[in-house]
Amino acid sequence: MNLQAMRPLVAEFVGTALFVFFGAGSIVANAASANSLGGLGTALAHGVGMAVIVTMTMSISGGHHNPAVSVGLWLAQKIDGPTLGRYVAAQLVGAVVGALLVKGLFPAGAARVTSLGTPQVSDTLGLFSGIGAEALLTFFLVSVVFGTAVSAQAPKVGGFGIGLAIFVCALVAGPLTGAAMNPARAFGPALVSWDWHGQAVYWIGPLLGATAAGALWKFVLLPRDATNIR
Repeated sequence: MNLQAMRPLVAEFVGTALFVFFGAGSIVANAASANSLGGLGTALAHGVGMAVIVTMTMSISGGHHNPAVSVGLWLAQKIDGPTLGRYVAAQLVGAVVGALLVKGLFPAGAARVTSLGTPQVSDTLGLFSGIGAEALLTFFLVSVVFGTAVSAQAPKVGGFGIGLAIFVCALVAGPLTGAAMNPARAFGPALVSWDWHGQAVYWIGPLLGATAAGALWKFVLLPRDATNIR
């Protein structure tokens, strides 16, 4: 694989690693500082962090940094199958590296208590409620990706809309499911901390939501002359 072909994979790897580092790191930092950030602070870390990362990498890889986003774009035929596989692999490896950075750089006690920022399903929710919540949140997120980055009629706002969607979802559902909406965000910290609590929720829910959003935009909402993105 030549350097030109590697560029989008490196962008997906680095961007996902940074997102997990800042997102999961905000959870660990919050625990280490007696809840000084709070829910608002951790939601901002996730939303603003992703807004900057997507804007930074959009021209290189499309700024996915989320297997669910990549699946939604694949279903809408905006990327092909081999690209999907390579992107998801880069995202998962990046997520693990991001979690390793959190483990190596943040206080060990707080990292252990929070399982390195691994999202958790509230005890008040059952399995299907958790899956449903993550599916709905991801449907919203992937729809925002289509409406602000994929559509030929999308406003030129960079990653701002995507980051804002993550921020809103984290405010609303962070205490319930962690509002992951991203299998890589859940997988990296879970693997490094070996805490697999509720992991199925963070794969099944986002992939269902992304599938529904991809189908809606492909068949109904995208303009017929929409240009493809990588």
